[in-house]
Amino acid sequence: MSGATVERTGLRRDWALVVAAFVLALVALGAGVAGLTGHPSAARWAVPAGGVAAFELWFLRRHLGANHAEGAAARPYGSLGAANALTLVRGGAFAAVAGFAVVDPTTELAWLVAALYGGGCALDWIDGFAARRAGRTTVLGARLDMAFDTLGFLVAPVVGVLWGKLPVWYLSLSLARYLFRAGRGLRRRRGRPVYDLPPSRVRRPLAGVQMAFITLALAPVLPATTVRTLAAIVLVPSLAVFARDYLVVSGYFRGRKGNV
Repeated sequence: MSGATVERTGLRRDWALVVAAFVLALVALGAGVAGLTGHPSAARWAVPAGGVAAFELWFLRRHLGANHAEGAAARPYGSLGAANALTLVRGGAFAAVAGFAVVDPTTELAWLVAALYGGGCALDWIDGFAARRAGRTTVLGARLDMAFDTLGFLVAPVVGVLWGKLPVWYLSLSLARYLFRAGRGLRRRRGRPVYDLPPSRVRRPLAGVQMAFITLALAPVLPATTVRTLAAIVLVPSLAVFARDYLVVSGYFRGRKGNV
């Protein structure tokens, strides 16, 4: 058996194990939701949670071949590794959060959702460190990280809005992320130049602020008026950065060299 065949076999085995782990985790959490709210609510929860989990598993399967370091000649690793496993745990937490969009809120569930989302966000800071520490940063890991970040910034605010914990206009943050990617893809399809984003001193810190705010908003600790005020304060800078970044990748604003 060739080395390439062994690597593909190992990755497919790992993918099957991830599928099994997702199924077991969703069944266990569904049983917990049933215990807190009843079986009808648990059944409703399972539909969006299972749908998001299925998308994440499909995304992982589609990009398994990118489980290698940067560079077209890099040889794929034969296993997903610990860092990617942490990223997948984060994806599973966000899938679970999505299910609560169709469940009536209670204090216990609010704490659970905040813990799931906040825990997933905490892993966002750990998986990258684990990959660098092990010397196994991969293209797959970067793709999973970006996809799950974007997914988390969609499902958690949607739950917050449907539960009356976030104002509906806060969803403009989720929309901005998808519009940015769609606009960049549209330029490529039309044959227009798409420039690389330079490193930024503010992009990741602002994302961290949003994650912390969403976690706080989902937890039953702040009154709605305070959440609305804080939402406006943290939203404006992030939207401004999205607008600036699109101008950069479109070539309208190249900015200065270095961090921006």
